[in-house]
Amino acid sequence: MTGEAGAGTALEHGRRLRGLPWQARALVMGVVNVTPDSFSDGGSWLDPVRAVARGQELAAAGADIVDLGGESTRPGAQRVPADEELRRAIPVVTELARAGICVSVDTMRASVAERALQAGARMVNDVSGGLADPAMVGLVADAGVPYVVTHWRGHSAEMYRKAVYGDVVADVRTELRRRVQDVIAGGVDPAQIIVDPGLGFAKLAEHNWALLASLPEISALGGPGSPFPLLVAASRKRFIGRLLAGPDGEFRPFGGTDDATVALTALTAAAGAWCVRVHEVPANADAVRVAARWRQAVAAARPAGGGG
Repeated sequence: MTGEAGAGTALEHGRRLRGLPWQARALVMGVVNVTPDSFSDGGSWLDPVRAVARGQELAAAGADIVDLGGESTRPGAQRVPADEELRRAIPVVTELARAGICVSVDTMRASVAERALQAGARMVNDVSGGLADPAMVGLVADAGVPYVVTHWRGHSAEMYRKAVYGDVVADVRTELRRRVQDVIAGGVDPAQIIVDPGLGFAKLAEHNWALLASLPEISALGGPGSPFPLLVAASRKRFIGRLLAGPDGEFRPFGGTDDATVALTALTAAAGAWCVRVHEVPANADAVRVAARWRQAVAAARPAGGGG
């Protein structure tokens, strides 16, 4: 192993993603939701001017990518019309891209992804992995952009009814592998695929923790020596608030879970995640650098030949 990530790791394979930055550490993806109903910041950035300013603030604070979404995928959320999603998202994508910021569009609709890419977005983050819109895979294949394939079992209004697993890690790996194979069969370049275990999407708290403890197994869908870059989106999610519940059993509010999110960022980055998706950037940007140095020290301490 050389540097802060060894050849063959999911982190190292992030180099192959065309059009995106690469660092010898996990990247930081800052979230801007231009929605009234997202679970932690709904309404905060609905105004386009404020949303653009927020994206610029996140980039200045160390975000490598800004992820812009115009439709909430929180538990129980109802879908919005495509024209409303476009109205919310495209002006902000346009301005952020014009400012030189690397923008990811968070959408399940091919029509929105297409317009966002035309406006300057560099990647598509589809929490449905192409299942919500059959046209998405073909669009991404033609565009040749990086594509996040997330483990997903259904829309927000119904997903918790589908949170039933035998072995959650084995089941998620099987379903995600099948989805990746279908995406590749649809023409998407395997070198442009990023995988996401879908924390919170049809997952209960115990499922999320089991997946976090098994991240190398999730990224290894590409086979030995060729793992997929792994995106981890744990920031402010309900399972963290549940863990930090007070003596009265009341879950910690979303805004009170940022320190715990930083801890998860450090752990997942140390485990080899390619990118972490977070709501607050500065401390998470510090955490990925600490994790990279940790990985470097661990590699240096291993006996020659990789034994130990």
